[in-house]
Amino acid sequence: MSQPATASPRAEIGPMLLRRRAAVTGCLIAGLCAGGVALAATPPTYVATAEVLVSPTGVQDQTNPVTPRQREPLNLDTEAHVARSAVVAARAARMLKIDDPTALRERVTVTVPPNSAVLTVSYASGDPVSAAAGAQAFAKAYLSQRAAAANQAVAAQLKVLAAKLREAGTQLSATVTGLSRLAAGSAERVIAVQRQSVLNRQILTLTAKQDALKTIAVTPGQVITDARPPAAPAAPRPPLYFGSGLFLGLLAGAGVAMVRDRFDTRLRTAADVERLTGLPVLCEGENARELRELAMAVATHLRDGGELLVRSVTPGTDPEPIADDLRVALTGLAPIWVRTDRTARADAAVLLVESRAARATQLAHAVRQLRRTDTAALGVILLPSPAALPRGES
Repeated sequence: MSQPATASPRAEIGPMLLRRRAAVTGCLIAGLCAGGVALAATPPTYVATAEVLVSPTGVQDQTNPVTPRQREPLNLDTEAHVARSAVVAARAARMLKIDDPTALRERVTVTVPPNSAVLTVSYASGDPVSAAAGAQAFAKAYLSQRAAAANQAVAAQLKVLAAKLREAGTQLSATVTGLSRLAAGSAERVIAVQRQSVLNRQILTLTAKQDALKTIAVTPGQVITDARPPAAPAAPRPPLYFGSGLFLGLLAGAGVAMVRDRFDTRLRTAADVERLTGLPVLCEGENARELRELAMAVATHLRDGGELLVRSVTPGTDPEPIADDLRVALTGLAPIWVRTDRTARADAAVLLVESRAARATQLAHAVRQLRRTDTAALGVILLPSPAALPRGES
């Protein structure tokens, strides 16, 4: 006699999806179609890239200590933020003749390849020509801003040096004028001569710094890879859309399958019978060994003899063949009379259910009828559906 099924919920998912394969397949197809519609409705995005080699300007560059892992002295993380700054975006907007620099900043991306002095400037747009123009404009605007900042720094330093030179020259003129009024060999004259020498050295040092600044050649860098119109859009990506649609379709299909399986009361397997009705499946098919086990269980239940009712729950199913088999199996075990008459009162009953043809409500109704006559339902004999039998068997 078979025992109640104890399959885990995970083990039931596969059979459930297989039973509801039509719904799952429909949801998968719908998901793929939805992904295709979303792909067609999403406007293409083209991304063009320009590469900029950043060179030290020689004027107040933010540098990093050179280490085995950081081989470039320039702080390119800072430069990447500068390349996306509002100042650079304003310059790029003027080059592109666009009034809204903020919109341009949202389309540009600047990255730094590892261990390099290169900035990769990428610009996204709805058409390839605009994408290439945007990337090129930002690359040039960054270099222009870097050069302008370096020139401003040089000009500020020259202004400070010029002011110091004027001050030192004024002090030197006053010192030289005062020397003629001082007595030779006096302490005041010795101090004045020393002051004159210090001022001369200071003016010489300031003049050397000024000349060095005037000869600085500002080199912000150069565009080493011009932006080209991309041949294909970077987005949307068909694998992403179709894969997402397939995944969502699978989730929807599993949900639909679970809902339909939850409200479907058809009895297909022994697990369905035990899950939906709580009755044990005593025998599956006309298995001789299980019939003998069933006969022994009936004889144990009706040890003093009595009447056993074999009742068919599925309309059109003849209980006589199973009843005959049980009569043979019960011979010699106990004085039990096996009957198939529904109107007769019996001491116990087994219910005959045809797989896929009966529902849990029909089985529950049969159990309620048996209880009205105080007939104990021992369990269910589950017969395979004729459609599930091999050709030639019935």
